Amino acid sequence: MLSDSVVYKTGTGPSSVEPGIQNCRPPLIKMPKLNFAVVCSSNQNRSMAAHKLLSKRGFNVSSFGSGTHCKLPGPTPEEPNIYSFDSSYDDMYNDLTRKDKTLYTQNGILHMLDRNRRIKSKPERFQDCGTRYDCVVSCDERVYDQVIEDFENRGNVDGTPVHLINLNIMDNQEEATIGAVLICELCQQIEECEDLDDNIEDIIKEFEEKNKRTLYHHVAFY
Repeated sequence: MLSDSVVYKTGTGPSSVEPGIQNCRPPLIKMPKLNFAVVCSSNQNRSMAAHKLLSKRGFNVSSFGSGTHCKLPGPTPEEPNIYSFDSSYDDMYNDLTRKDKTLYTQNGILHMLDRNRRIKSKPERFQDCGTRYDCVVSCDERVYDQVIEDFENRGNVDGTPVHLINLNIMDNQEEATIGAVLICELCQQIEECEDLDDNIEDIIKEFEEKNKRTLYHHVAFY
């Protein structure tokens, strides 16, 4: 599995991504009341697909990675491109263009980085973030465990709850697109509920039954 780096089939590109996202048409959030974060490993593929869609729909949303660095596919599985979280999406885009523009155009990496840099300047690491969120959605179990560990390391300051939810999303272009739509649906239900702490279990149960997906849920505290 690739580390939060989208892979397109040769000859595909933006048109293969956008339809799935554009077909998600929940009502626009006019006055968002909750803060959401979406976390994958490198803040490149899954979390950024969700970030783009949620932002379009009017949510208060940020996206993050939880790994120690950002990894993108290289010419072979044994030769990934590794960048620090301080590297901008522009820097990555330009670096891969210099290395092999044809390869990274065909496999969709340059398209992904172009999308990302239109959303924000560089990837962010969740463990370095000081912003508080009402709900944090992770994209696989390893990331979920890292987010839980981070809250344990931070300690309980004032007891403000934060709901951590995991939705397993395979790290490829197609699943990232589907996952973004599912995360949007989940966040819509959470945003519209009257009391998040009281309603969250019912929301999760309804989501699981409708979408045949298993969610993990944990309550952490700031």
